[in-house]
Amino acid sequence: MVAARVSEVKAEGVLRGACAALAAAAALLVGLSTQTETVLLVRKKATVKDVQALWVLAMAAAAAAGYHLLQLLKCFYLGRRVGGGASPCRRSSRALAWTCLLLDKACAYTTFATTVAAAQACVIALDGAHALQWTKLCNIYTRFCEQIAGSLVLGMLAAVGTAVLSAASARNVFRHYSPGTYAAH
Repeated sequence: MVAARVSEVKAEGVLRGACAALAAAAALLVGLSTQTETVLLVRKKATVKDVQALWVLAMAAAAAAGYHLLQLLKCFYLGRRVGGGASPCRRSSRALAWTCLLLDKACAYTTFATTVAAAQACVIALDGAHALQWTKLCNIYTRFCEQIAGSLVLGMLAAVGTAVLSAASARNVFRHYSPGTYAAH
């Protein structure tokens, strides 16, 4: 039983490390993307701050990466503790499991929502909005748009990984309740 728990903690640690790397890469790629082009004799620079949704994505992805790094430290601690045979207090363990579940859910929803919002804003940059007389910006800032597209893919992969982690957190919560505890008598 202890060996199975240790392998679960290791698997969670690997997935958390992957999610942290994906989210950090998405944040860095969005945050550091710039391109300068000359349009009608005027030099224009495209940055992440030009589209509010991209700025929010950069901040949310950075926060998600930090959260996953903190949870990764928790996995290392639990891996040492469970591997050493120590048994944490049942009540504090249950509270920790619930806290991790709620934080994982919040991180998954936030990462997914900000990535989708940024993708929606990027569709306008890709196709333009003829009714509003907005031109296609990706024809001008091709490299910038390609970098943003890459960061959107990384952000979505981080969101999917976080959703898988929240499912594992839910399993961990339900492990603390015995099947007969709440059965009707």
